Amino acid sequence: MPTWDDDKPMLNIGIVAQLLVVHPETLRIWEKNKLINPARKNKQRLYSNNNLKRLKFIHNLINVKGLNIAGVQQVIAMYSCWKTKSCIDSQTRNKSEAVNKFKPCWKENESYCVVVQDQADICNDCKYYQKS
Repeated sequence: MPTWDDDKPMLNIGIVAQLLVVHPETLRIWEKNKLINPARKNKQRLYSNNNLKRLKFIHNLINVKGLNIAGVQQVIAMYSCWKTKSCIDSQTRNKSEAVNKFKPCWKENESYCVVVQDQADICNDCKYYQKS
């Protein structure tokens, strides 16, 4: 039985635009401003489930929080897990961990990023840090 891959690009721009209730050009603008980077196949944009989660987060920042694109860029720059395939915080979070209510997790709805006691903890666990 195949496993579900949240990073497999499967959705075209029209479907994603319908799901988010935005015009496809909006998605192109967000891509042009480096908020999202969909895969391409034969010049067609294809979005993964994780891309869709990122887009929902971006949509919320713009339409609910009232941020502009520059503001969204600043917010997503604070998420070290934005470009990685798996967000450790959203997978290992348990009820006893302290969470930052001001930093909702982009990947899991109604969840928040874990409060890090020591900034070095993030770097020590980061796969990119361990490789270098």
